[in-house]
Amino acid sequence: MATTTRTRCVLRIHFHLAEQGAGEEVFARLLTLVEDITPCYQPHPPDTVDAELTGALRFWAPRGPYEIASVLRLRALAHAGISSTAGIGPSPMIAAMAAAATPHGQITVVGPDPVTVTAFLRPRHVATLPGVGPATAKTLAQFGILTIGQLADTPPPTLARLLGTQTARELNARARGIDDRPAQRAALVRSTTASHRFAHDELDPDQHHRALLSLAEELGQRLRASKEVCTGLAIVVRYADNSSTTRNKRLPEPTAHTAALTHTSLDLHRALGLQRARVRSISLRAEGLTGIEAAFHQLLLDPGDDKARRIEQVADAARAKYGPHIIGPAALAAQQPSPPSPAHRPLARRTPL
Repeated sequence: MATTTRTRCVLRIHFHLAEQGAGEEVFARLLTLVEDITPCYQPHPPDTVDAELTGALRFWAPRGPYEIASVLRLRALAHAGISSTAGIGPSPMIAAMAAAATPHGQITVVGPDPVTVTAFLRPRHVATLPGVGPATAKTLAQFGILTIGQLADTPPPTLARLLGTQTARELNARARGIDDRPAQRAALVRSTTASHRFAHDELDPDQHHRALLSLAEELGQRLRASKEVCTGLAIVVRYADNSSTTRNKRLPEPTAHTAALTHTSLDLHRALGLQRARVRSISLRAEGLTGIEAAFHQLLLDPGDDKARRIEQVADAARAKYGPHIIGPAALAAQQPSPPSPAHRPLARRTPL
């Protein structure tokens, strides 16, 4: 008796939590909605989920993948007031790329047949392929490899000389649409996220820098208020074309110290190699949260570090008493002209009676 192989189907859904000012509590609630669709899903905090629909399709028949995604989006909007964008494909990679290329609040479906997958992948810029960072994209561009199709056509030995054997093997497989990774559940690592959405797609690196300073300050205040520390930091930069880049880094020691969070966030931002990128939003995520009692502080022979921590304690006390915006970094002060002094104010004109 012949056996039939079920075609794989994966849904990548991006919930727009940052736009509605929602946090990880809402994300955890949205995961229960995903679980109502399928028990096979993989959360990617703070706002994205991969859901394996392969087995669920038989239970949801005659609804197809597009209808299932529409139901999930409608439920997220009805239960939590959260809009979303979705991509569907035959693997987590294709689904993620489809979601990144989808207009805000819509759904893109990439069919499972190899011809459709190839047609979707080949014309796209090589930087949109997962695993290709700014440095790798720059190296490939130097040799005229600008699209995923050109990457797939490059002989593996040539690619290995440019990128190394392991990286070349992985990227060559991805360029041909091969991705066998499962969408599997994992315990949610506690985290907290602060996000900044620019009023328009921002090109100015100084504005990116100011946003990171503000986000690190917000995370530090939040962690110290809840008596927690984080063990890692991640930055998520979303661009004008709705694609995004994520980088994370483990901290030298668990901390809630704003200066340490700021230093690491700026390192992560520099590592992205952004030059004239049109940035729509920046998110900073403190990962691996734990109680402050489990943390330790490496003593340094640096009086400046101790002074900064004492100032931080005083600033936190002032915020607790007078409000969160009573004090902050000088670099974030509004650049507004100071009001004229009384001596230089024009005299009021009196109207004769």
